[in-house]
Formats: sequence, C-alpha cells, structure tokens
Amino acid sequence: MQSTARGEGRRLAARHRNIELGLLALAVAVCLAGHIDASLALTGKLPSGLLVHGLSLGALVAAAHLAVRRFAPYADPLILPLGVFLTGFGLMLLDRLDFSYKAAHPGKGDYQKLPAAPSQMMWVFISVAAAIALIVFVKHHRFFQRYVYVMMAGALVLLTAPVFSPTDSFGAKRWIKLPGLPSFEPDEFVKVAITIFFAGYLMANRDALALAGRKVWGMTLPRGRHAGPVLAIWAVSLLVLIFERDLGTSLIFFGLFIVMLYVATERTSWVVLGLLMAVGGATVVGTLEPHVHGRVEAWLHPLDYYKPVHDPAISEQPAEALFSLGTGHLTGTGLGSGRPWLIGFAGRSDFIFTTIGEELGLAGVTAVLLVYVLLIQRGMRTAIGLTDPFGKLLAAGLSAALALQIFVVVGGVSGLVPLTGKALPFLAAGGSSLLANWLMVALLIKLSDSSGRTALDPVQPTPEPLPAQAGPGDRSAATDPAATNPGQGPDQGQDQSPSSSHSRRQGPDQGQDPGPGPGRTLGGAGRPLAPGSDPSTQTTAGPALTDPGAATELRPAFGQAPVAPHPNGPQPPAPQASYGYPPVNEEHTQGYGLPPRSPFPSNPSA
Repeated sequence: MQSTARGEGRRLAARHRNIELGLLALAVAVCLAGHIDASLALTGKLPSGLLVHGLSLGALVAAAHLAVRRFAPYADPLILPLGVFLTGFGLMLLDRLDFSYKAAHPGKGDYQKLPAAPSQMMWVFISVAAAIALIVFVKHHRFFQRYVYVMMAGALVLLTAPVFSPTDSFGAKRWIKLPGLPSFEPDEFVKVAITIFFAGYLMANRDALALAGRKVWGMTLPRGRHAGPVLAIWAVSLLVLIFERDLGTSLIFFGLFIVMLYVATERTSWVVLGLLMAVGGATVVGTLEPHVHGRVEAWLHPLDYYKPVHDPAISEQPAEALFSLGTGHLTGTGLGSGRPWLIGFAGRSDFIFTTIGEELGLAGVTAVLLVYVLLIQRGMRTAIGLTDPFGKLLAAGLSAALALQIFVVVGGVSGLVPLTGKALPFLAAGGSSLLANWLMVALLIKLSDSSGRTALDPVQPTPEPLPAQAGPGDRSAATDPAATNPGQGPDQGQDQSPSSSHSRRQGPDQGQDPGPGPGRTLGGAGRPLAPGSDPSTQTTAGPALTDPGAATELRPAFGQAPVAPHPNGPQPPAPQASYGYPPVNEEHTQGYGLPPRSPFPSNPSA
C-alpha cells in the first residue's frame, strides 16, 4: 500500500516537472516574440543577436530546470516559469528602452544613453546561477534555521552600512559604493535575511506573542511586556527612514514583520497596532524630514510641478507617470510605439511599470500584475502545505516581502502611495534586486519541494482501524488451549492477528502489554493482553467484528492519550505492577468523566 502511494506520488511529481518544462518553453517564446515585435516597431527589422540571445536564455533556463528536476523533484511547477517569464519580459523592456534613450540623448557624456540591457543580461546569468547553487547545495530549508541570529546580525550590518556612505543617490542613502567594485543595494538582501530571522524568532516565541491582554474598544490587545520586539522593529524602521531617507525599505521592513507576526499568532490586534504605529511614525518623519516631505508633497500634488511657482522638492516624474499610464488606455499603443522614455532616467527602474501601461495598456498591466499575484499565491500555497512552523513562516514571509515591494512600487508609480524609489522585482534594471529576487525564488522552490514531498511521498504507514470497544454478549473466537500452554513452541507470546502486526511495529514492547496506554494492544472488550497470550483466545462482548455498523477507532499515536474505555461496557482490570508500570487505580478513570470501573463479569459470554 505504501509503495503504491509512493509510486503514484513520484509519477505525479514527474508530471509536474514536465508541466514546468512546457511552461518554461512558453515563457521564453513569449519573451522572444515581444523582443521581435518591439524591434520591428522601432527599426522595421529583426533585432540583431536574436539567435544568440534566445539560445543563451534557453540554455540558462534548461540548466535551472534540470537542477529542479534532480534536486527538488516535488517542487511547485509554476514558481520557476513565473520567475523566468518576468525576468525575460524585463530584458525585453530594457532593450526596447535602450533604443529610445540612445536616440533621445545623443549628447556626449550623457549617461542616460548608456544601454542597460547588456549588464542586466549579465546579472540574469549570475542570479540564476546563484539560485541553482542554492537549490543544489542546500538540502533542506531548515538549514537556515541554524543561522537565524547570524542572519539578523548580517542584516543589521547591511541595513546600517549606507548611513556611513559619504554620498547619496537622488536624495536617499541606499547604495554602497566600494572602490574598484560595482555599487550594490544592500536592502534587497536585507529583506531575504530578515525574513529568515523573523521566521526563526516567531517560531520560538509565537506562544508568548499570542497571549491576550486587555480589551480596548472591543479588540483584545497583546500584553504589554510582549510588545517589546514590535517596538524594537518599529524603532529600527524609523531610524532607516530618518538617516537613510529610504521610505520603501522602511515600509517593507516593518510591514513584513507585522504580516509574519499575524501569520504566527493569528491575532488581528497585532495588525491594527502595527498599522497605527506605521502611520504615526511615517506622519512624524514625513513632516520633519525634508526629502520624505518632498515625496509626500509630490504624491499629494503631482501637477504642481507645472505651476510657475512650486515646491522645489516636487519632481516631474509623478505627473509624467500619470500621463504615460493614461496614454495607454485599454490595449496600449503597442510595443515600441509609445514614448515612455520621456520620464527620464527613472524609466528603467521603478518607472518601467509605466512602459507596460503605455504600450500594453490596462490589459497588459493587468496581465503582469496577475503574474505577480500568481507567484505570490504559489508561495502562500507552499506555506499552507508545509508541516513545520519555520517553513510555514519562511514561505509566507518571502511571499509577503515580494507582495509588499510590488505594492510600494506600483502604488508609487500609479499615485496610490508616495514614491519610494524601489526597483520593480524582476523587471527593473538592477543587479542587486535581481539577485535577491532569484534567491527568493530558489528558497520558494526548496520550500515547495518539502511541501510536495509531504503530500506526494508518504513515509509513514496509515494507521489501521481497530474494532471499537465491545459490549457484552458476543465472542470473537473460541478459546485455544495452546494459548495458555507454557510449553508451546518458539512462537510463544506472538500475536498472529492482522491488526497486531501493526502494533508490533510500535516499539520494543511487542509481545507484552503493560496496560492501557498509547500504542499498547488491547484484547477483547478492552482487556490488556497477558504475557505470552494469543489475541485469538481473547473474548469480546459486543457487536461482532463483521458488523458494518460497529464504530471503529484508530490506534493512539505515540505521545497521545489513550482512547477512553466505553462507558457502558465492562472495564479492563488494573495492570499488575510486576509489568514495570504502577497499577491503575479508580482515580485514573475520573479524568474521562466516567464512573468508577466495575469488575469484569465472571462469565464473559453471559
């Protein structure tokens, strides 16, 4: 039975891998088709290097698929294709924008004419290679559970490092620039490390954080002494907002902790408290800090830039983004036929979303957002399927981190929230963001592999149903004189019944029964088997075993309480202390709410 279930699970896993391969081929084909369409609209001919680009991308995708097929065969079949589609779609958009920026900025020394697609392609290879390495060398996701505090220390170092940078980038200190090395954005890696730390911390402290406190306005608030971690994370996020002027990282950092805290404790009071703290802190900092205040003013009054006199902190980008999105209407102008490059340098970072809205319209925006939503949903589905708390929290946290970043970027571009300057995952130019997001994809693949193994590859046998407690009046078998013969053969004390073969696998106590308890075999009418006896000699006093209406019960698992004796049937006698266990007295039955046990009838068949 178990081998049959295993074989079926492996066949289903192989089918998932074949589905994944087909979806990967479809994702690469759609991206190459968009590349051709944009090039035909811009130049009237096929893009140069199309064959090399397609073969290199296909080879990279094939390597990732083989790694998943070999080292994560039970993984979700949609996570890798969704990541590949978003990455390839972003490469197509960047190549399309490179052509327009080069034509619009022909001046010598103008950095905006420098192409972004070649360097992004290099980072695609690095990111996918890092994801493959994680899938191959990390055997199980609980490997990271050993290093949660190391992750926390590294995340805090990376989070505070930009504060000591002598320069900033467009008003925010988000980058680390080292001599001779390319600059990188540490907060992209912080969101991965801090998610691992939150999963480990909340797994260990969720019981204390779930305790209820006072009721205020009909809502049960957590206890005050357990709010310390939330206050600490809130303070760190405010420090990031004040000293680094990074609104996006602060929102993601604090929002991620609140979401994971709710997943761990299931208390909405934490969510309400977190929202109040976030709004209060952002209001204070947005009023006092000039750069953040300018972002808020540009969000509230985007068209004030075109007034003769306006706040110098307001830039033209929010208004231009609204114009670009409005130009697309329902189906867009078509790839290569719009003018998204008018937004300026940010058109290849967070404002790459406006390219989708202008050239693919509302239909294209909806399709891309649905791809993001599907990727997040697969992560949450993985969290539901996992059995260990650390894996559940980690999968939910990674999905929430991706959802929060998409929300702050898309919301900022569309005018829903203030601009944050964060990169749109997988689509925008930026090696740090791409590498961090592919590490998240690799983690979700490993997590979904563990979830799939639990569902498709059972390793524990299913508990066999046992007959219910029998009442007086029936006999299951005739008495066998050999069962009580001290001189019987080498099979003395063994149970030949089918159900007892399962009980012999429960532990080292086979062949004897110390009394009622977890995993101990009972004879007829719930009586303990005597040492060296055969269950076939035991009598039952109740419905016959062939009675289809008789209730069944499952053998209690290790560590669980035994099933209570039937209140109307005869009760088993107390086991002897010579078995190595203390005798059971009358008080033990009172825990089940039963009357004191009655003695066995002298004649069980009566």
